[in-house]
Amino acid sequence: MYLLRKAFQIFFFLLLTHSIGAQIRLSNPSFEDEPSDATTPTGWFVCEEYTTPDILPGFWGVYNEPSDGDTYIGLITRLDGSFESIGQRLDLPLFSESCYRFNVDLAHSKTYAGFNKTLAIRIWIGHKKCKRQQLIFESELIKHSFWRTYPIEFTPKQKSEYLIIEAFYKDGSFSRKGNILIDHMSTIQKCHKV
Repeated sequence: MYLLRKAFQIFFFLLLTHSIGAQIRLSNPSFEDEPSDATTPTGWFVCEEYTTPDILPGFWGVYNEPSDGDTYIGLITRLDGSFESIGQRLDLPLFSESCYRFNVDLAHSKTYAGFNKTLAIRIWIGHKKCKRQQLIFESELIKHSFWRTYPIEFTPKQKSEYLIIEAFYKDGSFSRKGNILIDHMSTIQKCHKV
C-alpha cells in the first residue's frame, strides 16, 4: 500500500510540474545536419513550395562560423518574389493567453552567391502545418555578420502546435536578393512574471 501511495504522489508531482513549467523543446534547434545546399535540416519541413534552405557553412560562399554546434541554416529572398520558409510541429502545444519566451541567434552573410542584401525574419505560429495564423516576431533588417541573440516573448491568441520561420524583406512583393542566417533556437518556456 505504501509503495502504491508513493507512486501516486510521484505521478501527481510530475503531472503538476509538467503542466506548470512545461518546456517546449524544438527538434534540432541548432539546425545540425550535413552541410548541403537546397536541403532542409532534420526535424524541420519546407513551408514554401520549390524552395528550400541551405545547411551551412560551406556552400554559396558562406563560411561564417556557427553560433552553436557545427551548422546553421541560411534563408533567402529572390527578385521574383519567392522566399524560403521552414517549420516544425512542436512537441507540446502553445496555449492561448499564456506568455512564452525563447531566443534565436541571427546573422547576415556578406557573400551568398549574389544574394547579399540584408533581410529580416518573421516567426509565426499556427494550428496546422505551415499555416501562418499569428505573427509572434519580426526582426529588424539583420546587417551584422556576427551572431546576435534576439529574445522573443509572445502570447498565443489560440492554441497552436506549429512554428514557422520565414525570410522577409517587406510587405508585398519581395524585391531583393538577400539572406539571413539562423542558429541556436532555445527551448520555449513559459514566462516567469514577477
